[in-house]
Amino acid sequence: MMKRLFSMALFILLFSCAAMSQHKHAATKKTSPAPPDKAYMQKIWDGWSTMDPANVTEFYASGPHVYYDITPLKYGSWVEYEQGSKSVLSGYKSVKCTVNDDAEIHPLGDTAWGTATVKYELTAKSGKVEMGNFRWTVIWERQADGKWLTVHEHVSEPLQ
Repeated sequence: MMKRLFSMALFILLFSCAAMSQHKHAATKKTSPAPPDKAYMQKIWDGWSTMDPANVTEFYASGPHVYYDITPLKYGSWVEYEQGSKSVLSGYKSVKCTVNDDAEIHPLGDTAWGTATVKYELTAKSGKVEMGNFRWTVIWERQADGKWLTVHEHVSEPLQ
């Protein structure tokens, strides 16, 4: 009789733990935002295509983070990046950037990194059109509010 009660109590305990675990896992899945995807990557480049860095501020973490761009060599924070890119973009009258189909995203807990090539078409104020592809590597970090922000970025153009 004791064996039967013990077995029954053990069964109920294990069943309860399993049910609680599944419930907790389901709740975590619902509240945990998905990692960035190609659409998120394109939103970032659509923001840059407006030629106003204020339109991409929402995608970048504040504070000391390193961003490598085509020019200059590097920026040490979003504030520097925002100011420097205004200067670079001031020479253009239009920018169009499209994330190519080779985009890859690799989530790792509260961080994720992505790579892609990005097709660009830049029209200088002089009317000259520049076309090509950038290489883009980006690292995102999930913030306390669940939003994924860029904490490192490297944009480069292959030497032709």
